[in-house]
Amino acid sequence: DRLGLDAEFINCNVYDLKNHLDKKFDVIFTSYGVIGWLHDLNEWATLINHFLKPGGVFYIIEFHPMVWMFDDNFERIDYEYFKTEKPIEITSTTTYASSTEKLSGVTEYSWNHDLSETINSLLHAGLKIEFIHEFPHSPYNIFPDMYSEVDGYWRMKKFGEKMPLIFSIRATK
Repeated sequence: DRLGLDAEFINCNVYDLKNHLDKKFDVIFTSYGVIGWLHDLNEWATLINHFLKPGGVFYIIEFHPMVWMFDDNFERIDYEYFKTEKPIEITSTTTYASSTEKLSGVTEYSWNHDLSETINSLLHAGLKIEFIHEFPHSPYNIFPDMYSEVDGYWRMKKFGEKMPLIFSIRATK
């Protein structure tokens, strides 16, 4: 309302979106922290293809699957790089959105999707990959012991620029 935008919000399971939306789009964007909550990337990519106009652009920028292998302190590898049938199950007293809001032991379920799974799901859905980039920094101070550079991006003191923290893919229909 403050921006005066004509926006429509749809509250549904993303896999049921075809039952709630009958539009096509020039651009579909997936941002940080989305695909880890999805168990089926093939269905996700099929939805992207369904809702994208011919010649339309899909762009994703997401945290690299390598970072989700580590424990919270990045001291050891706790999780698989490759997706397994069993989700990652974490019980927490806070949410990823707020470290101060206290919860009573909420269990979260997520899946780690390796890059090949993400890329192949888009290809199998019929999209054309234009580029894939990997970056050793994050736009957010989200991981432990990070420092900011002049470029405004955050890097982990422990790894510097030795490990990818984010990736991006641009694809077209």
